[in-house]
Amino acid sequence: MMRRRMVGRRVARAAVGTAVVVGTATAVSGTVAHHQNQKYANQDAQAQQQAAAEQEQYAPPPQEYAPPPPAPAAEPDMMAQLTQLGQLHDSGVLTDEEFAAAKAKIIGS
Repeated sequence: MMRRRMVGRRVARAAVGTAVVVGTATAVSGTVAHHQNQKYANQDAQAQQQAAAEQEQYAPPPQEYAPPPPAPAAEPDMMAQLTQLGQLHDSGVLTDEEFAAAKAKIIGS
C-alpha cells in the first residue's frame, strides 16, 4: 500500500510538473508572439513611412499655370456700326462727308 501512495505521488508530481512546464511554455509563447507582432507592425509602419517619403521625393511638383490673358475688348459688329451710322446720316446728324469718313474708318479702307 505504501508503494501505491509513492507511485501516486510520483504521478501527481509529474502531472504538476508537466502542468507547470506547459503553462510556462504557453505564457512564453504568447509573450513571444506579442513581441513578434509588435516588431512586424513597427517594420510595416517604417516601410509605409519610407514609401510615402520616396513618393513625395519623386513626385513631380504641382504644375502652375499662368493666368489666362484678359479677354479682348469686344469690337462692335461691323454691320451694327454701319447700320447705326446710316441711321445717323438719314436723320441728318452726319453730313455726307462725315458719313463717308466714318464708313471708311469702319470698313478699314
